[in-house]
Formats: sequence, structure tokens, C-alpha cells
Amino acid sequence: MATDRGDDGGDGFLRDPSGREYPVIARAPSSYNPLQTFHLDAEKHYQQQYADLYFLRLAKLKPSVEDVAAEAWDGFQIGGELVRRVERVLDVRQGELCWVAGTVYMDMPLKPNILDDISKDHWISAPAPREKYISSDGSHRMMLEDVSGRLRLTGAALEGEILVTGCIIAVMGTENANGDFDVVDMRFPDLPRQPQRWERDDINAATKGASTKSREARPDGTKVAILSGLGIKGDEAEGLRNDIFMEWLLGEASGESEQAAVSKISRLILAGNSLAEAAPIPSRDELAGKKHSKKYGYDSSAYNPAPTSHLDNLLSTLLPSVPITLIPGATDPANVSLPQQPIHAAMFPLSRAYAAPPGQPQAELPDWFHSATNPWEGDVDGWRMLGTGGQPVDDIFKYVEGDDRLAMMERMLRWRCVAPTAPDTLWCYPFQDKDQFVLEECPHVFFVGNQPRFETALISGPAGQTVRLIAVPRFKETGEVILLDTETLDVESVRFEIFDKGDS
Repeated sequence: MATDRGDDGGDGFLRDPSGREYPVIARAPSSYNPLQTFHLDAEKHYQQQYADLYFLRLAKLKPSVEDVAAEAWDGFQIGGELVRRVERVLDVRQGELCWVAGTVYMDMPLKPNILDDISKDHWISAPAPREKYISSDGSHRMMLEDVSGRLRLTGAALEGEILVTGCIIAVMGTENANGDFDVVDMRFPDLPRQPQRWERDDINAATKGASTKSREARPDGTKVAILSGLGIKGDEAEGLRNDIFMEWLLGEASGESEQAAVSKISRLILAGNSLAEAAPIPSRDELAGKKHSKKYGYDSSAYNPAPTSHLDNLLSTLLPSVPITLIPGATDPANVSLPQQPIHAAMFPLSRAYAAPPGQPQAELPDWFHSATNPWEGDVDGWRMLGTGGQPVDDIFKYVEGDDRLAMMERMLRWRCVAPTAPDTLWCYPFQDKDQFVLEECPHVFFVGNQPRFETALISGPAGQTVRLIAVPRFKETGEVILLDTETLDVESVRFEIFDKGDS
């Protein structure tokens, strides 16, 4: 039985109320200004050819990479021979020192092939998914192509380089007797122009006639929480860690000092795979052997609403306290091809009350609950941020040796393309007028969700650009949440672990 220890500061349960007044801790405000970079028109269709996407990308990035190459190789010579620029890859002449720009194409026997997909009906079982496309016997080949043709690239300068189908580069070297191009050096478009902090917000404020005082009343010392890979299945066993995370973010599982620190988190970004992967699609033989009770609509006996219901409950619990940006991933209920469009509000009957009204342009009324695209781009507390659910980096990983995810992310920025392997091995929309994956401006923060481990780095560009790279791990596997300081762009990780008696 517990006894009162009196007024001497004891920790007994039975005591009079202290009369202490506890401070009211308010959540730090968030300045949120999303972009519509990866939104598709309502009248989208898929009748057009994908080849136009490569032409659009080359036409957009070729002038940039040629400017970088011309500056780097101006006056360069080998053995007294001055390097010269050629317009097309087929203008390369044997023995002449030259440089040319084009699109990389990786000829890899292990890459997925549409003819293989068509012939799957004749297989007893489909081949296992490959972890890497690159072959150990060196049978893969690297090409440089443009509208005129292709040129095979060789040379020691390519060893250890991260190159994938779809990136635009300039190579310098000579054509050998075999008709291959021996590469001496190469250049990328490099980082594009980086906007100043609050630049877009200032322009919008000036356009709307906002006062100088309102522009100065901006968040100070806030943090952005980034989490990916919740992987909610709807099982009871997975709820404990999620509940602890929610209580921590709401300030219900800590003391005053921790509550004050958590109150600085102005926004939560869920970077893909919030739901676990659904059951695999049954084969044709399995479908033929089943008797379907419904010809149209979903089969209620096979549909499991628990995952979306659990996610909706999690979001609706957090939303009264913190605004949320939800980015879809490979396992979420959104279109498979990039750019993935926002998860429909009908999936969240409880949380959609915090979203913008239907039909309201997101750029005009940023809502408390923003179901965004994948990739996603926007300004958070003045910083330009770019994030994906992880599919582009996971696909690049299959093209190269090693597992340096930060190096892959850096290459994506220096190629100025957020999904370079689309549409070769990554499904995407067949753009006709503009390749939306080409980066027009350099972000201050680039994060990628659903990565094997937490990693971060700072990279710089030729014009003083500085970018914070963040590889966000899967929360379901690591229990980690990443916190980004919006003043210093420093990053820290908070880990939630569940004690298991079997581990003791």
C-alpha cells in the first residue's frame, strides 16, 4: 500500500494536489507552400509513344551539359591535338580527339524485357526478380545515343562511375579501331540554379500585396519530421511501435523538456509505403480455378479494409496537432507509374476533414493534410524540398555495383533528373510536351524514403549550391524518424524500439 510522504518532495501516490500551474506548450507553426511540379492533367492518356520522353530530356539538358563540357575542356589537348566538339554521335571520326553529348543507354541482358513479359504465359513459373541488372561476366554494354544513332563507350574512365539509362552526359575521347569510343573524361549537367530561402514565398507575398511585417513573422527554430515505410498491415502486433511514436509526437509520452523539443516539430512528412504491400495478384491458372461470385467491383471476401483504416486512425489522431504531407510509395493505393498521383481522399474518411476542399487548387490553399504526389516538391519553412518514395534510387541500385545510396542521390541531382531510368525500367507516364522529371531548380533538401539505413550528407555545386541529402530508412524495420532542423539543415535520428523478452 502506498503512503503519503508529506510535503518533503516525496514521490508517494497519496498527496494533496500541488497547485502547480503547468505551462501551455504550443506546436510551432509551419510555412508550407507546395508546388504542382508532378501533377498530371485530368485528361491524361497513354496512346503516345515513350520515345518522345527521351527526345524531350535530351533537348532540355543537352545545352546545359554542353556548356559545362565546353568550359571544362576549352583548350584541352593530347599529344598536341586540340579537342573539338562534334554535334552528333555519328559525326565522331576514328583517331580524332573530340567530345559529344547524348543520352546514356545501358544494354544489359539481365534487364526486364517486354518480350519476356509477353512470353510469361508459356512459362511454368516466372523468373525470380533480380537484385541487380549488371552482370558479373561483363556482358553489359554502355552506349551514348542521340537522334542520329548510338556509339559504344569504353575506357578506364568509366570504371566505378554511376551511369544509368536515361541520364544526359558529355564524353571526351577518341574512336578506336573497333568503332568504340574510348572515354578520357565525362561531364554532367550538374546542379541547376538554387533559389534563395523564402524566395518563392516573398514573390507570392509581393504579388498578393502582403505587408513587410507579415513576411517577417516566419517560423524560427522549427523541425520537420520525415518518416517512411510504416508498412501498416492492420495486425495488432504492429500497433505498439506506432502508438509509441504517436504519443511521442503528441507530447503524451515524455516530460516537459521533451515536450518542448517535440513542439518544435512543425510538420510530418510520410515518404512512401505507409501501407504494406497487398497480397500478390493470382496467376491465370489460379483465377481459372476459382468461381467468382462478383463480375464487377471488388470481392468483399478478399478485400481487407484494416490497413487503410489503421492508417486513417493514425493520421486523424495526429492531425489535430501537427500538419502532415503524405507521399505515396510502391505499396500504397496509388497508380504504379511515376509520377504517382495523390492517394484519393476517399481512403481517409476521418482525416480528409483536414484536407483542402475538392477542386480547390493546392497552390492557392495549402491544407493541413496534404495528400501529395510521388515525387513531391515544395517549400517548407522557406527551403525548397524534393522527396520521393524511393523507387528511382532503388532502380538505379540495380544498374550499378555497390550500395552507396547517397552517391546515387547525388548523381540524380547532378544529372538534373529525378527519375532517369524511367521509362526504361521504371514505369512512368509518357510525357509529350515536357519531361516533368527534369529538375528546373536545385532543392535545398533532397530526401528519399524506404532505404536500407539512415544516411545523410551535404553536397555543393559550382554556383555555391548546397544540398542536404537524406536517405530515410523504413520505420517498420528500424523504428527511426528523421528530424531536419529548418535553421541549420542539420539532421538527427530518433529511434523507437520495442523490448522483446526473447532478445534478453
